[in-house]
Amino acid sequence: MARPYEELYELCDCLRSVSVGLDTYEPESQHSPIIDSSGEEMSEVKTQTREVLPGLRFLREEVKRDLQVLQKFLDDSESTSLPPLSTNAPYLVAVWQELLQARGAVAIYRTFHITTHPQASRKPQNGSAKGHGVKVDVVADSGRRWIRVNTIKNSRILMEFREMDSYLTSSDEDDGDGRSSRKKQNQEFDNSVLRMGRELLEAARANPPHGSDEIPSVTMRLTRLNPSLSDTNYETCDPRIAYTIDLLQRMGIDVQLGERQGIIKEMDNTSASAQPIVFEPTTHINLDLSALIALISDTTHSHLPRDPDDANTRFIPPQQYVEWKKQRVQMLSDSPDATGTWKDSGIHSRVLADQAQQEMKKGLLQDMHDRLRSISPTLQNIQFWTTQEARRRCLQIVYKIAGTKERQRAEALFSCSTCFQTTTIPTHNQFWVHSRYPSNFIPLMPIKLFPSSEPDATSLESFQLNPLSPFMTSLASTCRNILSQEDISRLRESQSPPGHSAAPYLINDEGDIPPAAVTLANPKLTVHTVQSMLWGAALGWTTLTTNRSSVKVLLKEVKRSTGGGALTYESPRDETARASKAAIWIVKPRSLAEGSRSDCYSE
Repeated sequence: MARPYEELYELCDCLRSVSVGLDTYEPESQHSPIIDSSGEEMSEVKTQTREVLPGLRFLREEVKRDLQVLQKFLDDSESTSLPPLSTNAPYLVAVWQELLQARGAVAIYRTFHITTHPQASRKPQNGSAKGHGVKVDVVADSGRRWIRVNTIKNSRILMEFREMDSYLTSSDEDDGDGRSSRKKQNQEFDNSVLRMGRELLEAARANPPHGSDEIPSVTMRLTRLNPSLSDTNYETCDPRIAYTIDLLQRMGIDVQLGERQGIIKEMDNTSASAQPIVFEPTTHINLDLSALIALISDTTHSHLPRDPDDANTRFIPPQQYVEWKKQRVQMLSDSPDATGTWKDSGIHSRVLADQAQQEMKKGLLQDMHDRLRSISPTLQNIQFWTTQEARRRCLQIVYKIAGTKERQRAEALFSCSTCFQTTTIPTHNQFWVHSRYPSNFIPLMPIKLFPSSEPDATSLESFQLNPLSPFMTSLASTCRNILSQEDISRLRESQSPPGHSAAPYLINDEGDIPPAAVTLANPKLTVHTVQSMLWGAALGWTTLTTNRSSVKVLLKEVKRSTGGGALTYESPRDETARASKAAIWIVKPRSLAEGSRSDCYSE
């Protein structure tokens, strides 16, 4: 004998499975396209699932609430004498099914506003709304696809049809021409499903993904609307149901009928079958200032310490340096702006020793070599680029604090004989003369320079541009927004024009390196760092950096400007592709260390 309300028992089982699935759900969107060779956790990249996917918590709460109400009803012995319980379970199950199948989901239950004035303030004035809100159940494909579930039944839409018929009949009582009446009916044909479709399309046109002009596609999942189902009187089905679906499709909406089958039972294996996400660098690598310093560093090239004790001993300051440092600190102690102390010298030595030990685990150049060989076995397609400002500041730093071998590498890296007023033109092999690696271990030279401080239509003409991923698009847009707030005249004062690049060793009158200009939008970001990131993002290239803190800050800026939707992993369009291209590649820092070595001080 069948149980009363068998359908409710089945819904209860489904909701229970959905609740379990939501507690363990891990969206692919929590992974940003970043290679992290430093071995540290990026909290802004690998956040908890509940924070990564906006709306997930609300769906989880709704499912638990409906499950409790449904379970209480079914456990009540008197429920058999009560009317069937009205539940939102079919809708919640359908949303969960769409989320499971969505590619690159970035939000659930997101409301988009339709505004006739794009420049209207986000904050309502005088209590007025900023625009009509349109709900999207699942925002997928990194914001480029909207999915809306509608659980309307045939019986409900037939009621709308009858109401419309009565309205048309009363308004056409004086019309004796049936053809005129039918024509008017076609012109005024409307229902709640069509209105939902029009609102979704209007909202999509008003809300393109961040940094893009692309209009999101709209999918409507009609779980319980069946155009071939007869009514309760077993008469022919109403053709207006099929006509409604046809009109939606003519609008450009992807209409999906019925519930997805088999997903609830299979979801327990979802996490087990998920493939690990792999990112690889592009063949063209964009180097920021910190990466240039790391490539020149003595720590990167010198022979490895025998053990941790040897690494610490390598950077114990000699007595001559100790006396000089004490006098230097004493001289600066009277200055109100002085921030350095004698302890800073010991901290610096420990940092250099830690970097040497990190190099013992896996060298920077070895890591680069291995990853680049995986995408280009002969390394012939690999190119390295940097900005003019990164090059200028790198040479300033090298001129100020680098050792002899590090200066030689800098000259060879940039192929400049005038960098430090030398008389001979450096060769590429000079970069590897004092390195433990063989010549041309990585094809670094010559590093190419971007033609301008920021990419624009003119400077991009010389590059072969490919379609950018949503993450790259959002990163580039965020960088442009940050730089757009800068005072151009202030930047010109802090950055040498291209004509002066032949003498980058020139520093200020006090012999100090001018401080890098910080951005007005966020003082934790320097202008040259944002410019470097912008060039990489605009070209779709991987940016190599050791500046983890700036990456974290910049990701926060991207997340804030996009509502979290841009920090997403986009799987390859080509299903046979091995991996996705990384936007950023983070490695451990390598400081200029030659001048701080106890065994090289005499040089």
